[in-house]
Amino acid sequence: MTHITQDSCTINLVEASIELDVIDRRILRVLQANGRATYDQLAAEVQLSASAALRRVKRLEEAGVIAGYAAVVPPARVGLGLTAFISVRLEKHTETHKRNPMDLFKASVQVWPEVVECVALTGETDYQLRVVVEDMGHYSRFIMDTLLKHPSVEDCKTSFVMESVKSASATPV
Repeated sequence: MTHITQDSCTINLVEASIELDVIDRRILRVLQANGRATYDQLAAEVQLSASAALRRVKRLEEAGVIAGYAAVVPPARVGLGLTAFISVRLEKHTETHKRNPMDLFKASVQVWPEVVECVALTGETDYQLRVVVEDMGHYSRFIMDTLLKHPSVEDCKTSFVMESVKSASATPV
């Protein structure tokens, strides 16, 4: 159970339970804005010594609050100019597979490079995929040669992104 107050919250994880205070939240905001900040820069921003900032960051990493660091790469800058959201409906029962259709699909999604995000949903759609591809030809090949050939996929519907209004990688802390 998570307890949240205005200045702090407790996050219960499988590995550990950690109390987040105001300084921890500041650290998280700074690192989300600039994951390459040095400990000296981070310390100055959150008004701590560099060693205290380092200790707090290590604690947050060990507790899984900070899961990793990554470069943000706009897809269009690397030749991936088309983004699509694909709603996928799976067959519910199958006699031909030894594995559950959802487990089979989840395992396959992990190796499809076009899929940058996959979420399970409630309602009529089982999964929503965010796919980035070069162009319509690349999209067509992905749909026809990969997604629709998957034995668990019953149907899919696509919406193409016309304009990105907001895209945030930071979690509001």
